[in-house]
Amino acid sequence: MSTAEPPKRGGLRGLLSRLTTSQSEIEAQELREDADEVGATPIAACGGRRRFCVAGTLRTVTLRPRGGAPALEAELYDGSDVIDLVWLGRRRIIGIEPGRPVKAEGLVSIQDGRKVMFNPRYELRPGS
Repeated sequence: MSTAEPPKRGGLRGLLSRLTTSQSEIEAQELREDADEVGATPIAACGGRRRFCVAGTLRTVTLRPRGGAPALEAELYDGSDVIDLVWLGRRRIIGIEPGRPVKAEGLVSIQDGRKVMFNPRYELRPGS
């Protein structure tokens, strides 16, 4: 009696998929998986005027004045979208630097078409 086995997910098809996927697509997928592991909402699914927990990697960190006061701004990328994390009244936060994995929680708003989270609670995560 012969039973058919389900097709395996590796083999030639898996190898071809890995070879044709760009490095940025692979990194984005890994970031989405990491965010999912810590229970974060994908940034692409975050809407304005609601609290969310997001996780990803900081792409850029800049000091930009807002209303005459200093503001530290960081762009967080999770593989699905980006959100700007803004700490008002701060010039620097130890550990907030490009390439650092971060988990943040706060109210998401939309400003000039971009998602923004002001003064989020944050957790520095171990680097990869």
